Amino acid sequence: MSESKDFLRTIVEEDLKSGKYKEVITRFPPEPNGFPHIGHAKSICINFGIAKDYNGHCNLRMDDTNPTKEDTKYVEALKDAVQWLGFDWGKNVYFTSDYFSKIYDYAIKLIKMNKAYVDSLTEEEIREYRGTITQGGKRSIYANRSIEENLDLLERMKNGEFKDGEHVLRAKIDMSAANMKMRDPLLYRIRHAHHFRTADDWCIYPMYDFAHCLSDYIEGVSHSICTLEFENNRDIYDWLLDTLELKLPRPYQHEFARLGINYTVMSKRKLLELVDGKYVNGWDDPRMPTIAGYKRRGYTKESILNFCDQIGIAKANSMVDVAQLEFCIRDDLNQKVPRVLCVLDPLKVTIENYEGNEEIDAPYYPHDVPKDGSRKLPFSKNIYIERDDFMENPPKGYFRLTPTQPVRLRHGYIISCKEVVKDANGNIIEIIAQYYPESKSGADTSGIKVSSAIQWVCAKEAKTVEVRLYDRLFKNEAPEGLEDLNPDSLKIIKNAIIEPAVIIDRIDERFQFERQGYFYADPIDYTNEKPVFNKIVGLKDSWAKKTKKETAPKIIDKPQVQKVQVVGEIEALNEEQQALFDKYTKKLQLNNEVSNILARDKDLSNFYKDALAVINSPVTLANIVVNEVARELKQTEISKVKFTPIQIAELVKMVDDEVISSKIAKEVFEDMAKAGINPSKIVEDKGLVQISDPIIISPIIDDIIAKNPDNVEKFRAGNTKLLGFFVGQVLKTTGGKANPTVVNELVALKLK
Repeated sequence: MSESKDFLRTIVEEDLKSGKYKEVITRFPPEPNGFPHIGHAKSICINFGIAKDYNGHCNLRMDDTNPTKEDTKYVEALKDAVQWLGFDWGKNVYFTSDYFSKIYDYAIKLIKMNKAYVDSLTEEEIREYRGTITQGGKRSIYANRSIEENLDLLERMKNGEFKDGEHVLRAKIDMSAANMKMRDPLLYRIRHAHHFRTADDWCIYPMYDFAHCLSDYIEGVSHSICTLEFENNRDIYDWLLDTLELKLPRPYQHEFARLGINYTVMSKRKLLELVDGKYVNGWDDPRMPTIAGYKRRGYTKESILNFCDQIGIAKANSMVDVAQLEFCIRDDLNQKVPRVLCVLDPLKVTIENYEGNEEIDAPYYPHDVPKDGSRKLPFSKNIYIERDDFMENPPKGYFRLTPTQPVRLRHGYIISCKEVVKDANGNIIEIIAQYYPESKSGADTSGIKVSSAIQWVCAKEAKTVEVRLYDRLFKNEAPEGLEDLNPDSLKIIKNAIIEPAVIIDRIDERFQFERQGYFYADPIDYTNEKPVFNKIVGLKDSWAKKTKKETAPKIIDKPQVQKVQVVGEIEALNEEQQALFDKYTKKLQLNNEVSNILARDKDLSNFYKDALAVINSPVTLANIVVNEVARELKQTEISKVKFTPIQIAELVKMVDDEVISSKIAKEVFEDMAKAGINPSKIVEDKGLVQISDPIIISPIIDDIIAKNPDNVEKFRAGNTKLLGFFVGQVLKTTGGKANPTVVNELVALKLK
């Protein structure tokens, strides 16, 4: 658990320290009237996370008090979401309906205390009598009924003798209360409806405010954690528990800010409208903000958990940029998934001077990703390229294939265009090309200069796949309803082609289609006969650029084109920049993206050069310079920054020497940027030295293993992905100080 605690954990610790509770028990109490969405994910992480951090327990409880909207399918969706996110509710799932008899008994007790009465006003009259914010309400004439009459009416309501809305049970509190929720709130209403669990046993159902606090009390909940919308309900929560004189310990309610994300709606009513109106293909449509939707789209649980951790727990509502969620999935997949080639809009290319067939060895991962693996790319006379990777009459700044400009095939040879073949309507249907035998990637002696590499697929071995390109469901940042739907939220490409290595034998596979984005084998529709891939997210946040384009003045007769240097959307390098790029990639072994950034930015390249003169660690140093240093230079002139290349070199040395981790290095850099203090002093003052001693780490691992017997059993049964869970828990417990390499080795050893 991090040393920096949110306000909820601070409350929990104070309650434990004072002896208010012996055990922390939280609960996640959703209504089973829809699929859980990303906002529920935040609540799940908070409630289950706090319980786990303090060796407590979190109950999963279905708030099933409205039989007209609830269904078993929603219960299963909620259970699946909690399990998929990696949390465990124990042996039982609880239901408010389990306590209907006890709750009814509490209602009788309130009547006998003259603290509740059966009201016969209409719904409109109740609303009218309640008053306004500035004017007190007026109590119903039916509040004067005797205790005996109220008991009789409540029993008859329970027995089904009255119609819906004919009577309600209300608490007798204060019709002039400043908090309007306290103006004799409703406790029970009549509902002649079949309940999915209790069938037709009940004709009256408790209101949320009545059932919620009592369910918490019955289950022994210590901390009832709700979103801010229930802040005013807390007075009812406390009044009911206090008035009923329930013995201590009793639960208390605490509120946190609910999750709001731009371009997203999280109202269950609006989500249901989308599903029922068939504007989407069900609750698990990959465009929906439901956990099932994110899961089917290809989001990982790690990305969702990381997002919830990043946004934190606040006391005031705010709007989170959806780009932050998209960053989390990119960040997670970048180090995990293989890179492969896919062509979405194929254009045939015939290489007239190539005969035979060969296989090109191509790595799945770039060299800066700590994973191995490669595949054989079939290559032959006929290939397909992306249609927009060729232009017959290109504008200035177009760096892909043209009649006069050669291009490299990714991992393969350089080709040039010899002839353009068109149909009767003037549409390009084929490119006749030639290749240069000495230009093979990794062994190029041709001397031919090219500015771009494009993806391609061998026509002979190509596999046809369906690709579903998902975009944001709403076009407006603050959507209100159906009128804000994005008409381009789904584009289906039926005849995309892909390299044969991507055809898989099992579901739950993700890939990066180079220059296209991250994709996921659809867990429902994918078959080897009909492969279907969902776009998870693009390689970059293209939405901001898209919206800027829509609002910018249109330039007539000037086509917008992608400008590609190696792989990416960038301008051509000048001679000096190209020399730096070649040095970085070939001599220093930096990846293309990092090299490109350094080569183009004179300040960054000079800073990097000066730091490199102090420490010979080109890769680690480059990563810090193009990320942390570059971000600081966007805000401050280089002459005014408070840190020096020598200090950055010192920081890198501590990372290389495993004195601190890469994660801690970012924290140290923030302090350096603010005050210009030497990194070694920051590390010493804050006690940030990385823990590498197995004697210190082993007991922490043992404790985590002891607390997670179910996951240990699953790991030993073959679910090796859980190794990451245990490593993550150790790193979390040590505040990121534990040496990841040592932790990995020790965890793997102890789980054998």
